[in-house]
Amino acid sequence: MRNTKCNLHVLIVLFTMLALVFPNATPSVFAQNTPQPETVTIAGTMQSELGCDGDWMTNCEITNLIFDANSDIWKGTFEVTPGNDQDKKGPRYKVALDGSWSENYGMNAKRDGADIPLVVTEPTMVTFYYDHKTHVITDDYNTPIIVAVGDFQTQLGCSQNDDPNCLRAWLQDPEGDGSFTFATSALKAGTYSIALAISQKSVTTILDETSFTVASDNDEVFFSYDLANEELYISTTGAPKGNLNAQKAIWVNQDTILWDVIGSSRYQYALVYSPEAALELTADGISGGTEIPLSYTESGPGDEVLTQNPHLKGYSAFKLAEANLDEVPQMLRGQLAVVARYTSGKMVDATGVQIAGVLDDLYTYSGKLGVEFVDGTPTLRVWAPTAISVGVWLYDNAMLTTGQFYPMERNDATGVFSITGEPTWKNKFYLYEVKVFVPKTGKIETNLVTDPYSFSLSMNSTRSQIVDLSDPALKPAGWDALEKPTLVNPEDSVIYELHVRDFSISDESVPPKYRGKFMAFTVDDSNGMQHLKALAEAGLTHIHLLPAFDIASVNENYSTWKSVDEDLLKTYGPASELQAQAVALIKGQDGFNWGYDPYHYTTPEGSYATNPFGYVRILEFREMVQALNQNGLRVVMDVVYNHTSQSGQDEKSVLDKIVPGYYHRLDAEGNVETSTCCQNTATEHRMMEKLMVDSVVTWATEYKVDGFRFDLMGHHMLSNMQAVRDALDALTLEKDGVDGKSIYVYGEGWDFGEVAKNARGVNATQLNIGGTGIGVFNDRLRDGVRGGNPFDDPRLQGFSTGLYLFPNDAETQDPQEQLAKLLDYADWIRIGLAGNLKNYTLTQKDGKTVDGRQILYNNTPAGYTLDPQENIVYVSAHDNETIFDAVQLKAPAEASLADRIRMNNLALSVPMFSQGVPFFHAGDDILRSKSLDRNSYDSGDWFNRLDWTYQTNNWGVGLPIEGMDRWDIYAPLLADPALKPSPQQITNAASVFKEFLQIRKSSPLFRLTTEEQVMDTVSFLNTGPEQIPGLIVMRLVDTNQIDPNYSEILVFFNASQDTITFSDSTWIGAGFALHPVLVNSVDAIATRAAFNSTAGTFSIPPLTTSVFVWED
Repeated sequence: MRNTKCNLHVLIVLFTMLALVFPNATPSVFAQNTPQPETVTIAGTMQSELGCDGDWMTNCEITNLIFDANSDIWKGTFEVTPGNDQDKKGPRYKVALDGSWSENYGMNAKRDGADIPLVVTEPTMVTFYYDHKTHVITDDYNTPIIVAVGDFQTQLGCSQNDDPNCLRAWLQDPEGDGSFTFATSALKAGTYSIALAISQKSVTTILDETSFTVASDNDEVFFSYDLANEELYISTTGAPKGNLNAQKAIWVNQDTILWDVIGSSRYQYALVYSPEAALELTADGISGGTEIPLSYTESGPGDEVLTQNPHLKGYSAFKLAEANLDEVPQMLRGQLAVVARYTSGKMVDATGVQIAGVLDDLYTYSGKLGVEFVDGTPTLRVWAPTAISVGVWLYDNAMLTTGQFYPMERNDATGVFSITGEPTWKNKFYLYEVKVFVPKTGKIETNLVTDPYSFSLSMNSTRSQIVDLSDPALKPAGWDALEKPTLVNPEDSVIYELHVRDFSISDESVPPKYRGKFMAFTVDDSNGMQHLKALAEAGLTHIHLLPAFDIASVNENYSTWKSVDEDLLKTYGPASELQAQAVALIKGQDGFNWGYDPYHYTTPEGSYATNPFGYVRILEFREMVQALNQNGLRVVMDVVYNHTSQSGQDEKSVLDKIVPGYYHRLDAEGNVETSTCCQNTATEHRMMEKLMVDSVVTWATEYKVDGFRFDLMGHHMLSNMQAVRDALDALTLEKDGVDGKSIYVYGEGWDFGEVAKNARGVNATQLNIGGTGIGVFNDRLRDGVRGGNPFDDPRLQGFSTGLYLFPNDAETQDPQEQLAKLLDYADWIRIGLAGNLKNYTLTQKDGKTVDGRQILYNNTPAGYTLDPQENIVYVSAHDNETIFDAVQLKAPAEASLADRIRMNNLALSVPMFSQGVPFFHAGDDILRSKSLDRNSYDSGDWFNRLDWTYQTNNWGVGLPIEGMDRWDIYAPLLADPALKPSPQQITNAASVFKEFLQIRKSSPLFRLTTEEQVMDTVSFLNTGPEQIPGLIVMRLVDTNQIDPNYSEILVFFNASQDTITFSDSTWIGAGFALHPVLVNSVDAIATRAAFNSTAGTFSIPPLTTSVFVWED
């Protein structure tokens, strides 16, 4: 480290702060009594290079920081290298406390905040700093470490004065805006010297010394350093109050603002606005704007406001006078703040303003947005009520750098800007130019941005394209007359979840130019399509496609894609780490990603088209839908309206560049919530809901999509989902070319994050969904069948994987605890088999008769539906281990591969024979493995491979990228040649799955359509405390005369390793017979199931699902 001296302009303000200006003056808030954590760990992409077992490890001691008691902060120095970017999302880190993610901090000192980028160009020693009082985590590579040094430091707790290594007076910049601040009330009266020590990248600069005077003991002293202007400000009358960079006030409707401050007649309140974005925070208040008085309302904002915004309960309400309401539209197009003062005029607080509520109140619009063609002429419309101006740049093709600019006309009543072009604009490309105030930058920005309603795009989404979706050139032959496969009821559905690229990228029977593309589904004689057609013939009804809309994570320029040397990787061992290393090296450059990172919601993804430039993707998506429909399969789209990939002024931000702060859900300080993983959207705002509904309707009508799976649906309000359902139900064949009521809607009803427990309104979660007809994924049955949950030790066993009956070496519970858990799991499974109905009654393990709500799953009701179509039943999906991989982890070491395959098949039979909608991950039927990769979203083709020739199931292709901390568990399994299925075993598993499909299809008793039918038809034997463990017996009686073939069906799920004999005297003389499909099963063991009518006894083979029918 070397020291240098330099001269710097220093401005000192003593006693007063006249003319002092801070855009963000609130100093770090110190939690003086907060106990220090036991450990503080830098967790990030550099850890594996530093010797940790993997990255993002919260318990790796190598990257622990050391507590510096003299400075009262944690710090540590490590060598960071340019290559620490295994997931190709950029080198980055955050800090984790006490060895877990339970408490962690990231960018802006925010708990659970965004990762902090750290990009170095050469190996560099970087020092990391964490202050537990403020939760600031930073490094001296990205950020200068600025310390106030002088003869006052011992009063702050330093061991000596004039010590640049003691950080008790560390000026911090959590907002990252270049304003570094520190405040203290620890000094006694007197005059002190001060200099700033600024350290960055191993260089420390000491600025010129100056002095300040504290008038009285414990007066607050405030230090601020403006990095851009190199100016130090000192106030001995305390810090300026407030923060204009935060938006803590919420403007909920035209005349009402809520603010989490004390409302009192002792204070005066005002709204301040500046059309020029010239607001500045000063010691006296806010300068540079016009003030509008606000009146405190003791009665609050009213029930309607709190119903729409339950998270704002307890906020004080302030009203604009009616005389000022005409000014509101102008205010909304500039910078805004609110201020509170004592009646003496002295500042109390100030903050920026969130405006989504008032925009909804004033500017909700129900008309067309995006491109609309009328008589061959396009009109472009964009909703931008806060914009100062909007225009459109028109380009003759996507490659031109210059275009023609056309100003757009604003409709003051709706906030919509529009322009009607010429017929010659068709198929040209365009960008909007939006001039708008951006709260997060504090400036008026001019943004060039694509259309959030884009129907077509250039390669990599750099420009939108003006297309007419009704143009015959964009339709395959026969498109308008396309007939849908028959589907009478939603419960007739069986869904197969498939990734577009996975389907064909490894299928050599597909022409090379179609592999990994939409067009692969049109190759009728390919191995993949032959497989899907066989499933459709057996009873599969829907193909669920992982995100196929425009995504941000894949470069659509195919010429840049990299691939691994598969021939070389095949030479490595089944438990080698070399395959993972090779795949990790090309992450983000290989054309693969699951796609849960939306860019444009209503445009097909360009990387799945044979040409990513323009409208080819539209035609080819339609050809895919047509081909699947013609082969008996409906198409479901996985849609991700709960977040965007970026926000703010980020490169791939769209919505936030048009109406900043509106489309995303903000926290109490105006930061975008990220509980979904990414930038959460706010569909409780009307125009975000409209965007979602309009997009769904476009996919339904223009692309004839047959269903929608909503990612993280619980982050939408229930009213949003009902609006989607209502919009679809309104579509008719006569008017719209589609029967909207036949379009199925389902999603993930998880309840977490800032919306949990209806915090932002009633959200679309499992416990709220009953009665809507919208399906939700059933994690109760999933966990009961598999064992544990996605966040547990993956070796925890369940009903189908050996719990209690065949325990593995990882089991820590005693046998009685195992048995109790198995019986709990069986009850979860039974209620799931019965449609997961909240009102369905059964005898639970203790002998009590209870309904579905009284059976508990992690202290919440297990049953929650009011209609079987609301029950999405599954044991495997793209998230977490495939069911085959889960079985491999959970089965005891001594279990043979044959028994493991039986466990796999047993698990799949449970959703297949459940009331509701069975859902399967593509490849479940062919023992699909991802070599134990539980999160293969970016693990490339190598770990996600599907082999439709059944020669391999992809087991043992190397240690997985995800889960490096469990490689010690995975390696012995992957290395065991006895655990790799043969082609014959894979083929047989595929046949067994088709038999299950045929059985479900054979009787409407498996596909009941109402709660009443389920109540009348479904019952269970072998329940209560005396039940045979590991055996579930489901009885279906045709009380409503809906099955022309069978009067009664019995289904036995035997999870034990032994044949079970099950008797009941009432069955003596009964006419049960093994289901005809099972009589001729490829599974020889399954054919041994038998019924002795004379004794009324059933014999059920081990690890087998047996179905017996009584013909009419």
